[in-house]
Amino acid sequence: DFVVNAEPRNGSGTADSRRLRHSSKIPAVIYGAGKENANVVLEHNPFLHQLEVEAFHTSILSISDGGKNQDVILREVQMHPYKPLIMHVDFQRVKSSEKIHMNVPLHFVGDDIAPGIKVGGGMLSHLINEVDISCLPKDLPDFLEVDVSGLELNASIHLSELVVPKGVEITLLSHDGGDQAVASILPPQKNTVEEDAEDQETAA
Repeated sequence: DFVVNAEPRNGSGTADSRRLRHSSKIPAVIYGAGKENANVVLEHNPFLHQLEVEAFHTSILSISDGGKNQDVILREVQMHPYKPLIMHVDFQRVKSSEKIHMNVPLHFVGDDIAPGIKVGGGMLSHLINEVDISCLPKDLPDFLEVDVSGLELNASIHLSELVVPKGVEITLLSHDGGDQAVASILPPQKNTVEEDAEDQETAA
């Protein structure tokens, strides 16, 4: 479980946001679930460390905006163009009875024993690294696993072949043509020296 410590924000506007950032704080907003938006303030460095954890981006977070904890998901993080500084954060409230949409990462396993790689000498190509899913908050996974252990050379695995937890739906599969390839094993590439040598032999 991830807990985000926040304090109510009293000020507003650009000048107040700049003042907060100068004091190592982050302006943030909590919205959704039919309630009014709540402006809060986060401590910069602790929150920055939380962002380094992959599961933090796809988990139900517990946050307080004045003493009352509530469940939210991380919706947007605005970063400084070239500094490791967080400029603003958006959180969305979630309700246990309402489905949410969330992008979750794909974790690829089994490439070390895939026939197309181990025998065929091919290379695994990741075509999609994250996917949008729909589920109730209680069913939200940290990631989806993609097992490529059975892939032959020139073969692909598609979204419809992924094993997803109960209650989780891959959004793209509800659309025509949405069954995209997730990964494929490509043939080994010859290096330039070998290709040049073959071309010379052919020409001779």
